[in-house]
Amino acid sequence: MDDTSQKIVDAAMALVRDQGYMATTTKEIAKTAGVNECTLFRKFRSKKEIILQGVSQTEWRANITPELFEKVTWILEDDLKMFMRAYIGHMTPDFVNLSIGLRAPQIYQETAPYIRKVPETFLSALTVYFEKMAERGALPPADFDALALIFFASTFGYAFLRASFQDTLSAVDTERYIENQTALFLAKLVQT
Repeated sequence: MDDTSQKIVDAAMALVRDQGYMATTTKEIAKTAGVNECTLFRKFRSKKEIILQGVSQTEWRANITPELFEKVTWILEDDLKMFMRAYIGHMTPDFVNLSIGLRAPQIYQETAPYIRKVPETFLSALTVYFEKMAERGALPPADFDALALIFFASTFGYAFLRASFQDTLSAVDTERYIENQTALFLAKLVQT
């Protein structure tokens, strides 16, 4: 991709992040990119095409990959905290706002696979981890898909709220939340 096309993509993605897909116009994209609208349409057929090019680029994703969750110690409490820290650390306000902006009905069918990669990666890695812990005798047999989803939901919820509202909603900082949520999850796991 040439420099001009990349400037257009970057401008479009930043605008969608800040104001959503529907509110972003090609005129605004061109102005933000420092090109005229004719240049924009010589490079791309539509706003949708620009956005789809953007979501396919690594720099416009949260970059949550399976490798992020490979540093396990096989100590359940420590590893659960690692999963949470890794996810929360990568879920920046920019990514959360961009993923919200990419959910417009006019584009969601095409952007959903890119947005879904983040939770799918977390859930898959955690489910496999639980299965391996069970093989090692460190966890009893259980519905590991459901357990991973429960743990992810609490992690996602905190990351989303933190990215959206910083500390204006709650004074509970990340480490305090991770400590408490992990303890709660482990206590419930022991009861089952």
